[in-house]
Amino acid sequence: MRGYLRTTILLSGLTALFVAVGFMIGGEQGMVLAFGLAIVMNAFAYWNSDKMVLGMYGAQPVDARSAPEFHSIVADLAQRAGLPMPRVYLIDNPQPNAFATGRNPENAAVAATTGLLQALSREEIAGVMAHELAHVKNRDTLIMTVTATIAGALGMLANFAFFFGHGNDRNNNNPLGAIGTVAVVILAPIAAMLVQMAISRSREYEADREGAEICGQPLWLASALAKLDGAARQVDNPEAEANPATAHLFIVNPLHAHAVDGLFSTHPNMENRIRRLREMVVVSRPSPIPNTGTTRRTHRPWG
Repeated sequence: MRGYLRTTILLSGLTALFVAVGFMIGGEQGMVLAFGLAIVMNAFAYWNSDKMVLGMYGAQPVDARSAPEFHSIVADLAQRAGLPMPRVYLIDNPQPNAFATGRNPENAAVAATTGLLQALSREEIAGVMAHELAHVKNRDTLIMTVTATIAGALGMLANFAFFFGHGNDRNNNNPLGAIGTVAVVILAPIAAMLVQMAISRSREYEADREGAEICGQPLWLASALAKLDGAARQVDNPEAEANPATAHLFIVNPLHAHAVDGLFSTHPNMENRIRRLREMVVVSRPSPIPNTGTTRRTHRPWG
């Protein structure tokens, strides 16, 4: 219920922002059009945002036959978390990273890159996927994917204001004239980004904590985060760079323009995340995944 309340509040805020941008672009007529578009987009995002994101990254479904070990890790963790088995996807991308999506646990999906499966041990992969299943369990996935969709649309609306604002000004449709157009272009994407990022930081800390409880070994996730953070700084993710509104979906920031743990950071400071996980070691639980060592893998775990 809490997840749906947060989603409702977020959608209301982004819709109001969308309508305000429409008013600044085209006055009352622009406001009405923006409101209608926002309603359509909200409905579309609720039902289809997960498909859009998976398609955006070229994610391919895998099962127990095509990726037996990876699929088995997710199945074991889902059972431990008391969740339905999510759809499992693989993204052909060298940057080690992962995300979860879906409007509820019954319609959830988890996706990992080939880079993640190549760079991490079985235990570290379990830590990462437990983190993603924590997002599913907390119903974060709906708010994550809907935010990505609406924030991206706000960016496009701001671009529309930039290209067509002068024409609107000549027809006296833009109540704030050229200054309003510039304000829309600058402020609308920033406002959407602030909403998106403020939610992201607290959500990631909670998913780290609950993910560590699901897999039973906080240090598995701590070790994985250290590796992922370093690799993400060195390996490009072209799809993420082309769609920055989706960056908050990933377990670590896929973009190279990293910031400190502040207002413009999509993810919490990595040192803070790892420190919190290490502080949980005293309450770690037995592992659902057989301990096969933490040697770095140089091949896909399913051979």
